[in-house]
Amino acid sequence: MTRPVPRWIGVLAVTGGLLLGVPLLGLLLRVPWSQVPALLAGSAARDALVLSLQTCLASTVLSLVLGLPVALVLSRLRGHWVAVGRVVATVPMVLPPVVAGLALLVTLGRRGLVGQVLSLGGIEIGFTTAAVVIAQTFVAMPFLVVAVEGALRSIDPDAELMAATLGAGPSRVLWQVTLPALRPAIISGASLAAARALGEFGATITFAGSLQGTTRTLPLEIYLQREVDTDTALALAAVLIALAALLVLGTTLLNRGRTA
Repeated sequence: MTRPVPRWIGVLAVTGGLLLGVPLLGLLLRVPWSQVPALLAGSAARDALVLSLQTCLASTVLSLVLGLPVALVLSRLRGHWVAVGRVVATVPMVLPPVVAGLALLVTLGRRGLVGQVLSLGGIEIGFTTAAVVIAQTFVAMPFLVVAVEGALRSIDPDAELMAATLGAGPSRVLWQVTLPALRPAIISGASLAAARALGEFGATITFAGSLQGTTRTLPLEIYLQREVDTDTALALAAVLIALAALLVLGTTLLNRGRTA
């Protein structure tokens, strides 16, 4: 039986749902659907879409490879180190994207703290495709860390302790006990990170620039097209919404399948 909620909560929920849904509906109603295939066939739109998919995949994998260890260590911290770790791990989530891009630029750019050392070895990161991936990872990985770290603190540690008591080493416990228990949180966190990376704009344009086929991702192309070709901008925006919706829907179905 469904648990009842106060009527005023229902009213606020409907208002909030309208605030979230009506703008998306308004955009979708403005899209010239009959022209979408032709609008997306242009080289600029095609390059932006392909680049966005490639960099989004790369940044999501990087977020998993680096974010999972961050979440694991963060969940084991105690005392004041917990606050320090959480600040470092979550501040990129709330920074204005342009500030995030500026931080990356003054650190990894040609004249940056680390970038100038890399430049001596012939390694240039700023205004390259690698810069896009780094920018997306910087702003997206915290979503994975927060999701997994919260799940780690809520799971029962007895299974891990029992496996260790039976002789399993730390790595075996991690792969066979901890990570399987975290699978729903990992899937949800990775989906959020991918969606955030797909929609990243400010950090990318500040750190990587806007070069067609190299750093101009879908959000950047939408921003440029809105001034010169509104129909193309709307078509690309519809694609971006569809991709984000598929990510969220896929995550929901995967987690529902595991809990059914």
